[in-house]
Amino acid sequence: MRTTGMRAIVAAAALSALVAVCGCTAQGTDADGGHHLPVHIKLPGSSSGSSSTGDGKTSAPPSTARAANVLWSRGDSGGAVRELQARLRQVDWLFDGPTGTYDDLTEQAVAGFQGKRGLPKTGETDTVTWQRLLKMTHEPGKWDLYLMGGQPAGAPDPRCLTGRVLCIDKTSRTLRWMIDGRTVSTMSVRFGAQYTPTRDGVFQVYWKARNWVSTLYHSPMPYAMFFSGGQAVHYSYDFSMRGYAGGSHGCVNVRDEAAIASLFAQVRTGDKVVVYQ
Repeated sequence: MRTTGMRAIVAAAALSALVAVCGCTAQGTDADGGHHLPVHIKLPGSSSGSSSTGDGKTSAPPSTARAANVLWSRGDSGGAVRELQARLRQVDWLFDGPTGTYDDLTEQAVAGFQGKRGLPKTGETDTVTWQRLLKMTHEPGKWDLYLMGGQPAGAPDPRCLTGRVLCIDKTSRTLRWMIDGRTVSTMSVRFGAQYTPTRDGVFQVYWKARNWVSTLYHSPMPYAMFFSGGQAVHYSYDFSMRGYAGGSHGCVNVRDEAAIASLFAQVRTGDKVVVYQ
């Protein structure tokens, strides 16, 4: 009996030492006499990752709670980011775009906006930053959101569903390259200004010129595919730089040089062109 008692004392002392050193928590008995595991070990400096709120629920770690306040940050993309960029343009903190991608320029613009208003300059758009921006701006219109292109194409005209067709939609401002009803590629386009409109109708590509300069306006027209008199689908440096802030003299402008270079290589003389709205 004496030996047994001494062993109990030694065990208790060892347990107490372990609790002191490792931050362990000794557990008591259940009401029905059962026992929990005797010790939960928590190493010094470690985090459990969550804590009880006392009402049976578990609170998230502080870092998770902070992250939940961030709406968008670098690398995000989509319509919400596009609206953020359009609103930043309204207050002159962003001059490019909107692109729909939260890039380095967007991050810098958000940080500048935050610093000007005494907010932490994180470059991330949190709820406080977003609410402040909303109060200072108005809801962007469709072409404010797509000033530099990137808008989705509308449904193709029925006349585009057979053969090889440059299907050009004035309403969505897009060009689809279609073969037998299948869309091969889509790109944003710009049309003629008020007094030099792009003609609607069904045409054919009658001539192609890789490096053409307008004989009337003396402006470069790379990758030109002529379909109606002097009107052609071609790459536009102005469209690339200014977006829909400008207009053509009747041609269909493309701002993506890589896209039209690929299109130019595929289109043949005699392919159909449908321009509609």
